[in-house]
Amino acid sequence: MDLGKVFGALADSSRRRVVAELAADPGDRERACGSFDLPVKKAARTHHFRVLREAGLIVQRDHGNGSAVSLPRQDIERHLPGLLALLTEELESGGEPEQDGAK
Repeated sequence: MDLGKVFGALADSSRRRVVAELAADPGDRERACGSFDLPVKKAARTHHFRVLREAGLIVQRDHGNGSAVSLPRQDIERHLPGLLALLTEELESGGEPEQDGAK
């Protein structure tokens, strides 16, 4: 896991939310990519999932005309212990991260 890629991927609030929502699921269930409420168009959504996948933060499985993602929890915890707990805490606190570029 490349730390620069991980931090770059998590710098975006939409991508951080995807990982946090996956991390908050104690059952580690796979989720359809379309089930995330991201305020972006389909092309941007595809880009976000690619960045997360390339950073090693999600595993994506294509099926039919859709795809689903899951969290490689053990890999993340081994390389970056505590990261998922921080992301889950941010999500559960209701503190919506500042939108990129917003001050």
